[in-house]
Amino acid sequence: MVDVELLMDELGRAGITVLLKVDHERMQGGGKPWTVVLAGPGLGERELIRTDGPTLRKCLEYCLGELSTCPGDWEWLESYA
Repeated sequence: MVDVELLMDELGRAGITVLLKVDHERMQGGGKPWTVVLAGPGLGERELIRTDGPTLRKCLEYCLGELSTCPGDWEWLESYA
């Protein structure tokens, strides 16, 4: 299990703003209740990374995978894979 507080702290220090949301209405409807949005200067030219998913883990996997393709030193993200 990912230590979400530690991950958010490290992302913030790397210039990434994180929005994490779970939507009870989408959860009850069987949809994709989780949303993760990454933004900020740590993304370089990219404006944001966003995904909706069935689990927090799936959303983080997608967003951190996309973040690792941005310019910068993102090797430390591997510890959250």
